Amino acid sequence: MDKQGFGGPSEDGERTAWYERQIDWDAVGDRQESADYEEDIDWDAVEEKVDEIINEYDGDSGALIEVLHEVQELVGYLPQRVQVRVADRLGLSVSEVYSVVTFYSLFSLKPKGENHITVCKGTACYVRGAAQLIEELENQLGISVGDTTSDGKFSLEVVRCLGACGLGPVAMVNNEDVFARITVDQVSDMLQQYED
Repeated sequence: MDKQGFGGPSEDGERTAWYERQIDWDAVGDRQESADYEEDIDWDAVEEKVDEIINEYDGDSGALIEVLHEVQELVGYLPQRVQVRVADRLGLSVSEVYSVVTFYSLFSLKPKGENHITVCKGTACYVRGAAQLIEELENQLGISVGDTTSDGKFSLEVVRCLGACGLGPVAMVNNEDVFARITVDQVSDMLQQYED
């Protein structure tokens, strides 16, 4: 075993490459969808900004969550190449970065839509019809939870609580607009507000 006890290579220069091979990146999500989105990104500029963000924290690996948050604000999500860059610059393994990215719902491995819809599936919302609401959103948008429409207009996410239990079921768009006691019959009207 190596000095960290993970069974990987002991040479720091080999560490990130070894861990990267341990993650099945194709299983992470629809790589083609992300690849189409990634074509429009100037990766040299992104890497430069990532380095600037990391430098603000003096390369402190303890600032991983803050770094990831700022990088996601910049790129819109946290693709493989960004995670590898962050890991290299902070002296962490890619698996450590990937573990944090996949643990916290704040972070996304896929591009978010221009309008990000979050639906609460906590107990209060669930018993008031959240499952039917989610199903209707999936049908009307033509996507599953966790995905983005092909035109990039909408993405759909489910969370365990939005903190508005008395108003359930609740949906929120762009972390700003709250739709309380929303029914499946109101989904079209809600989506129409963001079509333009």
